[in-house]
Amino acid sequence: MASLDETIAGIKADLANHDGILIAFSGGVDSSVVAALAHDVLGDDAIACTAKSETLPEAELENTRRIADEIGIRHEIVEFSELDSEAFKRNDEQRCYHCRTMRLSAMYDAAVERGIETVCDGTNASDPGDGHRPGLKAVEELDAYSPLLEHDVTKEEVRAIAREYDLSVADKPSMACLSSRIPTGLEVTEERLTRIEQAEQILRTWGFEQFRVRDHDGLARIEVAPSDLEAALDSEFVRAARDHIADLGFDHVTLDLHGYQTGSVSSETEGTQTGDTTSDDGSDDPIVENVFDAKYPTTGDSSQ
Repeated sequence: MASLDETIAGIKADLANHDGILIAFSGGVDSSVVAALAHDVLGDDAIACTAKSETLPEAELENTRRIADEIGIRHEIVEFSELDSEAFKRNDEQRCYHCRTMRLSAMYDAAVERGIETVCDGTNASDPGDGHRPGLKAVEELDAYSPLLEHDVTKEEVRAIAREYDLSVADKPSMACLSSRIPTGLEVTEERLTRIEQAEQILRTWGFEQFRVRDHDGLARIEVAPSDLEAALDSEFVRAARDHIADLGFDHVTLDLHGYQTGSVSSETEGTQTGDTTSDDGSDDPIVENVFDAKYPTTGDSSQ
């Protein structure tokens, strides 16, 4: 079994065979490690590129700028809209496939404009075994280069490499796009995405780090890490969440006593997010009516 140093050396040797690389960059640990390795080898011929859309929280966009600056890599932003796609808005079990296809296509367009042939993503060796992952199909179809997957680097090893590079995201929880907070079968709209983002900013302001606000068509279901449940039951936070989140357009605000669970608005088990992008589920039936069912089905969110 290769040591961590040997793994890093192997990835860098492969990256060195490219004249230039554009990295699909979310600012998560996977794409940040790929960006750091590519910048190490290629310098200014490596570009970290972030796709900005309605499903990317502004806080995460700012994070990509900060991490790119930390790495020292050239950072560029391209814009597109998933909401231009009726297939994406439909929010069925293939939502993540449609999103990933559009996102990677935007990366390829940006690469062509810059005379770069290779587009990298952060898919790692732990991703393919994590259940129903429609986003991986898009990666395969568009032939994106996944150096972490090629070198059989697991998520645990990705975090170890991030520590070697002293990256601040080494232990960052995975983050999925905002559409992962909407139950399968319930249409993805700009209104829902906006109020989810604003609601989650309230939790961020209160110091929570692992959380989601699930939008059950007017009911906001707050999930925090199990270790943070006591803090979420604090009377001051309860009042703030009730008053401010309700003001965003939600009819009811609830706290999920199970705590944060990946993919708890989707209907079939799947793994974590692929290369810092979200996963999806496997059913056409929305579970909006089952908000209070004790057995929440889960899918991979990593980010969800």
